[in-house]
Amino acid sequence: MSAQSTEGKLLSYSPGSPTVLRILLGTQLRRLRTEKGISREDAGYSIRASHAKISRLELGQVSFKQRDVADLLTLYGVTDPEEREPLLALAKQANAPGWWHKYGDLLPAWFEVYIGLEGAAAGIRTYENQFVPGLLQTPAYARAVIELAHEKASQDELERRVALRMTRQGRLESGLTLWAVIDEAVVRRTLGSPEIMREQIAHLLEVTAERNITVQIMPFDRGGHAAAGGSFSILRFPERELPDVVYMEQLTSALYLDKAADCDHYMEVMDRLSIQAEEPKATRRFLERLISG
Repeated sequence: MSAQSTEGKLLSYSPGSPTVLRILLGTQLRRLRTEKGISREDAGYSIRASHAKISRLELGQVSFKQRDVADLLTLYGVTDPEEREPLLALAKQANAPGWWHKYGDLLPAWFEVYIGLEGAAAGIRTYENQFVPGLLQTPAYARAVIELAHEKASQDELERRVALRMTRQGRLESGLTLWAVIDEAVVRRTLGSPEIMREQIAHLLEVTAERNITVQIMPFDRGGHAAAGGSFSILRFPERELPDVVYMEQLTSALYLDKAADCDHYMEVMDRLSIQAEEPKATRRFLERLISG
């Protein structure tokens, strides 16, 4: 596959996802480097940088300078303008700020990465044992969850954090498929008030009528299950150059796994959870009984 054809496909589906564009450009640069048998040290020398900088570029962890990309392409033997220009254009687009840039003062760097990945994902499978997934939260429920971690935040900051979460939900209206397995404790634990919880459960019933959203409840009576270690999400992308990514959020950081062995293991766990949990229709009946009880 030529650089031009790859870049054309990338830009066609994720023009507003600079995080993913950086990862994809880094993947292309790594492929070109390894095909030429050039070490990271030699590549770094060509752009007056360390081998560690090349590693970060290839992983999409830092922004790209046009001059660096141009010098690396020359080193890798990519001299045809028809192959160079799409990659240089991709570098420019990958440096553009994402829509969440205006919330930058609220977002730690590790979570900005997740929002970028979420914005380009074709599908997300998630297991939650504490809260309703962020993409399915009502504004009132989201505010109650946010207040737990930001109890000293001003009213303006809380409103902005809620607005950010609601904006993220727009992905569900633009093709994202979400499949969530939720522990029973999540819908029985009262956050905010009983009224807020009834509204949240009613919202779950409403959104599960959509074809791209599947929710399953993991009842208490199923006992122990495969995800005893805690919540996690698996993000899958429409471009084959991008591997699946497993995301696990912690209190002050997050873990991202993209090695095939890790992703395969978590996908197996997710498949087992989906078998153990209530089927979607039974989940709807469960939620209906809960809200009417």
